[in-house]
Amino acid sequence: MGLIPPENSLIVVRPFRSPHHTISDAGLIGGGQIPKPGEVSLSHNGVLFLDELPEFKKNVLEVMRQPLEEEKVTISRAATSLTYPARFMLMAAMNPCPCGYYADPSNECSCTVPQIQRYRSKISGPLMDRIDIHIEVPAVKYRDLASREAGESSREIKRRVDNARKIQLNRFKGMKIYCNAQMTNRHIKKFCEIDEASQKLLEMAIDKFGLSARAYTRLLKVARTIADLEAQVNIQPAHLSEAIQYRTLDRNLIA
Repeated sequence: MGLIPPENSLIVVRPFRSPHHTISDAGLIGGGQIPKPGEVSLSHNGVLFLDELPEFKKNVLEVMRQPLEEEKVTISRAATSLTYPARFMLMAAMNPCPCGYYADPSNECSCTVPQIQRYRSKISGPLMDRIDIHIEVPAVKYRDLASREAGESSREIKRRVDNARKIQLNRFKGMKIYCNAQMTNRHIKKFCEIDEASQKLLEMAIDKFGLSARAYTRLLKVARTIADLEAQVNIQPAHLSEAIQYRTLDRNLIA
């Protein structure tokens, strides 16, 4: 793509791509008359950030389902077929409703229920299913912004993450995968065993929220990662409960 500066021959920093919501499906996934990689491939082994997710055209978002699942993109033309790598971490942000104040305790939402449903329906269930974690981020209060109390440092957080990655590297040694996100069903059965209390908790969550089979496997992966961050050998009910809390948009938030 000609994006590497002439003085450098290697990519030494993981890519971070943040395309505008007006991007086309070919710009995101790749293609064109002369096929070239799209944003999902330019963010390979890095981060693809989509701000204002519902503002993207629905057909543009839907084409991400294949690379999110297969970690590659295949573009077929009459003369040839090309496959580009697309192993990226998808991050996205959106408002809870068009005005941005749904469920805000300090501001009244001016949107109607049909408007909110129409806004959220731009993101399909199958696409949302492929996102491991979705949480609400409330507005930060002034006293928290002005507080001088020191929170956990980035260095300490990085240390915990590095330790968790070392645990995963040791776990998957010789298996051609390197982290929990890459686990297949075979790996999940082996490394994500849960006790009877956790099984009942998971069954209750699936029945209550109507979670899919894909969401079920992703819950187990997230719970396994939470356990790794705490250096726990086995997944505990508390880890699974926390993972369930990270599936906010699977619930029926509009009464």
